[in-house]
Amino acid sequence: MQANIKGTTMPILEVTLDAGEEVISTHGELAWMTQSIQMSQGMSTGGPGGGGGGGFMQGLKRAVGGSGLFVTHYGGPGAITFAAKVPGHIMPVQIDPGQAYFVHRHGWLCGTPGIVPSIGLQQSFRGGMWGGDGFVLQKLEGQGTAWIELSGELTTYDLPPMQGLLVHPGHIGMFQGSVQFTVTRMRGMANAMFGDDGFHVVALTGPGRVWLQSMPIPVLAHALAPYLQHDDRNTQQAAGGGVVGGILGDMLRGN
Repeated sequence: MQANIKGTTMPILEVTLDAGEEVISTHGELAWMTQSIQMSQGMSTGGPGGGGGGGFMQGLKRAVGGSGLFVTHYGGPGAITFAAKVPGHIMPVQIDPGQAYFVHRHGWLCGTPGIVPSIGLQQSFRGGMWGGDGFVLQKLEGQGTAWIELSGELTTYDLPPMQGLLVHPGHIGMFQGSVQFTVTRMRGMANAMFGDDGFHVVALTGPGRVWLQSMPIPVLAHALAPYLQHDDRNTQQAAGGGVVGGILGDMLRGN
């Protein structure tokens, strides 16, 4: 298996597979592939030493964690390409037995068959920024290589034991399983993005490595929402004005 990350602002991951090799993904992350690639779906991630069974219950954990009920297997020989959804980075992470990584909701792009994704955290926020999805983390375990998509620019911190950071939930990209985390409401703080929930931060405490992203998709969507709504209103007003104008014009012309 050969994996190459190409591009800069909008990178792609190109994986070349020999016969008998495969990668797995969920949510239709595929961008393009050669005709020789064989596709199949199932609830198990499979793979030696990956513990990828679990059937329906494991599928439910994946679905709640932001992936899907089914896992798509892409088998070689051939080449398959996955593309970033927004400007940012694609990075490989090697996971060994007994290790875990926590990744933002849509961060897991694909992996080798031994990777086992499940729910790591689900925190409900009622505010508009989250669109009802809340704050969700995927948990990646098993054995193999996982490729992660992170948005915007990246900053990495190696947290010593008992030292930490307070991070806006959307800027959490990924962190090692050794890092302790809690979602905390900042008392006395009000913020329109969170509605009645107030302002929340994630407390990350070492030891372990943390990857933070500068342009989370929920934050980007929230920043664009007023302009999209404004455009919709303008379109509706323009359409309405056109209809009214046409009627008045007909009346004045005696039609």
